[in-house]
Amino acid sequence: MTTENQVVDTQQRNPKSEKKLSKIRLYLMRGLYLLTFLSLGYNSWLEIIIPSEKWGPYDGITFSFWAAYATLMGIGIRYPIKMLPLLLLQLFYKSVWLIGIAYPLWSADQLDSVSADFLRPFLIAIPVDLIVIPWGYVWIHYIKGFFKFR
Repeated sequence: MTTENQVVDTQQRNPKSEKKLSKIRLYLMRGLYLLTFLSLGYNSWLEIIIPSEKWGPYDGITFSFWAAYATLMGIGIRYPIKMLPLLLLQLFYKSVWLIGIAYPLWSADQLDSVSADFLRPFLIAIPVDLIVIPWGYVWIHYIKGFFKFR
C-alpha cells in the first residue's frame, strides 16, 4: 500500500535523456495541424451545417468524427506535442484504409469513384505524416515505456 509521499510515477522520465524537438519540427507539426484543421474542418462542418444529401447512420457518424477530429487538430496548432496522438491516429487510419480497403478494391479492379477520390489525398498524406511525426519522441514517450510492466 502506498501513502501520499510514496505514489509511484509510472511514466518516470530522465530529463537528460529527453531530446527536445527542434523549432522546425514544431512548425511542421503546427502546419500539418493547421492544414487538417482548415481542410477537413471546413468540409466536415459545412456538410454538418448544410447537408448535401440525406445521411444514413454511418454518414452521420463519419462526418461527426471528422468534425470533432478537425476541431481537436486546431488545438494542436497551439499544443503540437500534447496533440501528437492525433497525428498518429491520422497516419494509422489512413494506412489501414489504404492497405485494408483501397488496395484490395484496386487489385480486384473494383475501386469506385468515391474510393478513388480518397486515394490520392491519402497517398500524399501518409508520407507527409511519416516525415512530420517526431519518431524519436514517439519511441521514448509512447513505445519504449509501453513494454515496462510493474
